[in-house]
This record gives sequence, structure tokens and C-alpha cells, in this order.
Amino acid sequence: MSILKTLFFKTENDEETTAVKWINIVLVTVIVLGIFHYAFSRLDYPYNWAGIIEKYKYKFMLGFSMTLIISIFSLMASFIVGTLLVFGQRGSFLPTYYFARGFTEIIRGTPLIVQIYLFYYVIGTAFGIENRYLMGVLIMGIFSGAYVSEIIRAGIESINKTQLETARSLAFTKFQTYRYIILPQVIKRVMPPLAGQFASLIKDSSLLSIIAVNEFTKNVQEVDSLTFSPIENYCILAVGYLILTYPISHLSKYLERRFSYGN
Repeated sequence: MSILKTLFFKTENDEETTAVKWINIVLVTVIVLGIFHYAFSRLDYPYNWAGIIEKYKYKFMLGFSMTLIISIFSLMASFIVGTLLVFGQRGSFLPTYYFARGFTEIIRGTPLIVQIYLFYYVIGTAFGIENRYLMGVLIMGIFSGAYVSEIIRAGIESINKTQLETARSLAFTKFQTYRYIILPQVIKRVMPPLAGQFASLIKDSSLLSIIAVNEFTKNVQEVDSLTFSPIENYCILAVGYLILTYPISHLSKYLERRFSYGN
């Protein structure tokens, strides 16, 4: 009984050996794969994995690469938009304050698919922007930027006010206060929700297929219309997005440790 407790239950100090960790990972993996194998084997479905991958691997790779490029630029754009909205909300100039607040509420309160149609077909047409890839990056940057701004704002406001009063008593400038007191703590606190938001952004970019952006989802849909093999195609799609989002989770954990004073 004590062996089972050691293998499958956390100790009081929540420490576990490498062997115990891998035993549990392998066990969970085997169970999950067994469930999926049973479910797929019960289907009366002619699988054609080798044929689809061999014939359309270039199209899959092209769509994956385009999603990666769009996601990278959208991540940068969303962080810039989010930071500007935070400055607007925390500034003393009322027009920018109300614009930032109203803009954030509108973007967060409306569906992304509506925003894609509105920005691309209305605003993009009005300003003569015909490049759907550029518009895709801008749309995703604006959409995610509204959420990023709220994450950053909440992180800043979570700092105890006594720390800010102490900084003023030590004659810190506003820049020094942010540089040495606020930002080191905010980065650690907002990293996990930011990682989740960035992963959601990558997955939400699949909606850009409705304006004919040839990203991963669009290319998979085109292959599916030719092969009529939805299980193979959408399993490939799921694995592709997992490859994109999984590193973000690990990066956020690394940065969390990097900016933690306790370590």
C-alpha cells in the first residue's frame, strides 16, 4: 500500500522523483491512447493516413508556416495594442482614457468573427487595405490586444499601494518606480494569463480562413474537400496547433521562474 501511495499520490512537500513522474506520465498516456484507439477502431471508416500525408504534406506545411508567421506578428501587435490601451486607461488625459475603456469593452464584448468581417470588408475597404494577410495580423492584434490590456492592467493594480508610497518617499521617479518595483512583479504575475491568451490567439487565427487567408485551417479544409477524409485532416490540424501552443506554456513557466525573487 505504501508503494502505491508513493507512486500515485503527492507527498506533503509536493516533491516527486523523476521515476515517479515518468511512471505517471506513461500511465496517463497509455490510458488516453487506449481510449482513442478503442473509439477509432469502432468506426466503420476507411483510413488513408499515408496517402493524404504523402500527397498533401506540402500544403499542410505551407498552411502551418503561414499560421506561424501570422501568429508571431499578431502576438507582437497584440502586446503593442495592449500596452497602449493600458497607458490610455492609466493616463490623466480623459479623451484617451474613455477611448481606451470603450474600445476595450467593445472588442471584448463582440464576437471575433463579426470583427473580422467588419474590419476587413468595411474598414479595410474604406482605407484601401487589400492585403488580407496584413489585415489578418491587424485584426488578431486588435482583438487579442484588448484582452492583453486587461491582463496587464490587473497585474499593475495588484501591486500593493504601500510599495508605491514607499517609492515616492524614496524620491523615485515614475520611470524608476515602474522599472524597479512594478514591472518585476507584474511580469511574474501576468505571465501565466498572457501565455493562455497568446495560445488562444493562435487558435483563434483559424477564423481568418473566412476571409480566404491561406493559413493552416484553410489549407486543411481545402484538402478535406478534395479527399473527403475529415478524421485524418482534422487530426493533423489538431496536432499542428498543439505544436504551436505547447511551447508557449513552457516558455511562460520558464519566465515565471526567471522573474521570481524566491528562486
